[in-house]
Amino acid sequence: MEPIEIVVSEDMEKGRIDKALSTYNPEWSRTQIQQWVKDGAILVNEEQVKANYKVKTGDIIVVVEPELEELDIVAEDLDLEIVYEDSDVLVVNKPRGMVVHPAPGHSRGTLVNGLMHQVNDLSGINGVMRPGIVHRIDKDTSGLLMVAKNDQAHVSLVNQLVDKSVTRVYTALVHGHIPHDQGTIDAPIGRDPRDRQSMTIIDKGKHAVTHFNVLERFGDFTLVECRLETGRTHQIRVHMKYIGHPLAGDPKYGPKKTIDFNGQVLHAGTIGFKHPKTGEYLEFTQPLPEDFKNLIEKMQNEKR
Repeated sequence: MEPIEIVVSEDMEKGRIDKALSTYNPEWSRTQIQQWVKDGAILVNEEQVKANYKVKTGDIIVVVEPELEELDIVAEDLDLEIVYEDSDVLVVNKPRGMVVHPAPGHSRGTLVNGLMHQVNDLSGINGVMRPGIVHRIDKDTSGLLMVAKNDQAHVSLVNQLVDKSVTRVYTALVHGHIPHDQGTIDAPIGRDPRDRQSMTIIDKGKHAVTHFNVLERFGDFTLVECRLETGRTHQIRVHMKYIGHPLAGDPKYGPKKTIDFNGQVLHAGTIGFKHPKTGEYLEFTQPLPEDFKNLIEKMQNEKR
């Protein structure tokens, strides 16, 4: 690849070079950058530096980004719960803690690794790393995903996402007492300029709309149902934080003092779409996973 030259400006993130460059280009992870520094693929003012080098205004950084190697996807028997399958599409119930597709640091144990073992055909539009993947949910979010088994189905499902005709309903536990029974959050979401690894509400962000209904209140927490009109990265997590009710257990957008749940308390319980070939509307619902259900039952018992 062509070397990338970066002149550190006054408004560019300072500090360690790995943090500065990962902020400059969010597609570069700090782990990747540290390895590139070690390999001599990054020079500062024409000299090699260490990973703890702190960038300064006026520094000239040259990055020779290594050519990416396509990973061989290893088919793994992960005993995925496929709730529907035909020759065009399938719907899978992703467990909490599972990454959707391979990426640096997550080459095994992903949903795609499991699909490669259990499913004969997957669409190729998203490339070899993301076969069949039309949309994603976060690692620590459980619930339903639709998967395309051929390219025609893939295009149809993507178009339905674009025209907002896909039904996506989530259940979430959030901090605080929401006084009103329902509401709509219409606020644009984009990359946080102060933390490029996070999303935030920003004027130049993408249009994002979430509708919510209160299901039950537990004093310091509220159980809500969220219906997505759009599907932006971390949409529910960012929108609920924006109105002052971040998700319980959310390590990124929630308060430090929260429920110990090893991730946000969020479940993608319902998905509905038109079948790519027949046009028939299909809808699937999956109950809360055991840990989520147990948490709610505990709160209900404490409320009595």
